Amino acid sequence: MALTKLFNDFFNSEKAGGLVLVACTILSLALANSAWQHDYIGLWHTDILGLSLEHWINDGLMAIFFLLIGLELERELYVGELSNLKNALLPVLGALGGMIIPACIFLFFNFRTPTQSGAGIPMATDIAFSLGILALLGSKVPASLKIFLTALAVIDDLGAIIIIAVFYTGTLSVINLLIALFVFGILLLLNRLKIHNLIPYIIGGIVMWYFMLQSGVHTTIAGVLLAFAVPFGDGSIRSPSYKLQHVLHKPVAFIIMPLFALANTGIIIHVNWYEGFADNNSIGILSGLVAGKPTGIILFCFLAVITGVCSLPPDVKWKHLFGAGLLAGIGFTMSIFITQLAYTNETTINSSKFMVLIASLISGILGFSWLKSVFKRD
Repeated sequence: MALTKLFNDFFNSEKAGGLVLVACTILSLALANSAWQHDYIGLWHTDILGLSLEHWINDGLMAIFFLLIGLELERELYVGELSNLKNALLPVLGALGGMIIPACIFLFFNFRTPTQSGAGIPMATDIAFSLGILALLGSKVPASLKIFLTALAVIDDLGAIIIIAVFYTGTLSVINLLIALFVFGILLLLNRLKIHNLIPYIIGGIVMWYFMLQSGVHTTIAGVLLAFAVPFGDGSIRSPSYKLQHVLHKPVAFIIMPLFALANTGIIIHVNWYEGFADNNSIGILSGLVAGKPTGIILFCFLAVITGVCSLPPDVKWKHLFGAGLLAGIGFTMSIFITQLAYTNETTINSSKFMVLIASLISGILGFSWLKSVFKRD
């Protein structure tokens, strides 16, 4: 199966970006547990125009990350793997299973407890890390498996966006939300009028982001809405959507995501760090990501195939799909992001982040080892 240049660019940038994320995470953990701990943690709470530096990264720069995710999803829907309903159903249903089962496992341990709001944490998949590890396996990886995992991760992020909008919105300001949606409507009108200059969309996106921030709805939603307002056209290299997506790949992979990792993985590891492994929140996150993700993905895909709803791609086998399911358990970015929204208690946030890192590490090692063994035997 031939892969488009843009998909290859996306895949390759995620591969390199994943390695940079690993380095930034290790650096952040080292600094947060060093003699510079106070200064390092304090750095991210520096006030800039009324918001902390961490807030600007999580609510500002991450909106750009979701803009890129939205553009990728739009391309998949129009001309990519998701443009054909039968092809789209496999990753769509797989992603659905990969969200429902982990959430159910988490709630099994945390229902009606103070931590039940963390059900969204094990539902997420980190695109950069999962694709980065898949890329490390080299040329033996079937093209369809790359596309399946990419589509699944993108749909997974869309699910996370919906979860954030529905369950993690605080006090809602209806007036500000309506203004943001009004701006979105204007951008859609510009799209319909075939105005392809990106400047009005960027300015409108910034205005929409501001009013979304004031509304209480998380600003990442503004990034996704802007993506679907930018004209897609014929999807060629001349289209505004292609140009913007191409421009954003490198800054997102090598600036925004590393900054997010540095700002959000400064986890202080206490002497008795292992004691938190036994609480229901930690068990829910670990079992949801490591076991729930592959179980949900395989179960829903299997049901879809045996009922004739869709079929496996010719170059993909069930053992390949299981490996992809294991890699989908790498929650990292989105899981940490949802942790920040789900909890307010710093101790709970810190222990949850640590467990996300542990679960993501286990999922990454298991997924890589499984697929390496599978490809060696093929």
